[in-house]
Amino acid sequence: MSAYPAFTHSAFQSRLAYRNQVWANAFGDLVNVFARIAIWSAAYAGMTVVDGVTLPEMVTYAVLVGTVLRWDHARLLHEVGDAVRTGDVAVYLLKPLHYPFAILASHVGHYAFSFVTVTIPVVLIVGFTAGLMPPASLFHAALFPVFWLLSWLVMFCIATLCGLLAFWLLTAFSLEWFLMGIMLLFSGAVVPMWFLPPALATLFSYLPFAWVHYYPAAVYLGKLDPTSTWLHLGMGLGWLALLAAAVAWLWSRARHRIIVQGG
Repeated sequence: MSAYPAFTHSAFQSRLAYRNQVWANAFGDLVNVFARIAIWSAAYAGMTVVDGVTLPEMVTYAVLVGTVLRWDHARLLHEVGDAVRTGDVAVYLLKPLHYPFAILASHVGHYAFSFVTVTIPVVLIVGFTAGLMPPASLFHAALFPVFWLLSWLVMFCIATLCGLLAFWLLTAFSLEWFLMGIMLLFSGAVVPMWFLPPALATLFSYLPFAWVHYYPAAVYLGKLDPTSTWLHLGMGLGWLALLAAAVAWLWSRARHRIIVQGG
């Protein structure tokens, strides 16, 4: 297992070489979050509460899904796509490494860098300018980091599944757009479940995508009582186990495909 921390360290160090990107990423996140806030402020049109949700709650929701729960799945798809196109992925078959674990370790480093240099500054700036509500209670404050970690792992598994499909499609470009559309539609990244038609909200709430954006933000805002919070944590862990098993199975098929085709 000692090899995997090296991937994390290498990914973090590689981001230091492109420091100008930090400013661009931070500016992009600020524009994204303030655009969300402006849209919801206009949607409320002077009203303080819509369907039991206040404007400050929606501002906080926009900040959470726009930066704290925003995962860079495009980078993962690019890396897998490039490895497949160049044949570099075959190198992992010669090492005592599990390719999905290597991807995971690498993206821990990427995210750690982004969290320190982009996410924290953006949250502080938006918090001071637009306002950011604290967690609904100590219970929800304690459970939010758990849902945040679950969100990251679920998103990683979903993105890795899409990335591994590049072994058959030989490109990850279309997969990136497909995944982006799926996440925007099903995860609550744009519109939270409580504003959707009941039938759609019920359907989307059982899909794994909801654990990426909607449920972590809902826990933070106290939209789930303690019983529902524990229930949805268990359901989320169940989805994570299924997705991880799917990643392991798909990698075994992709690995066999490399061996059969001679790398």
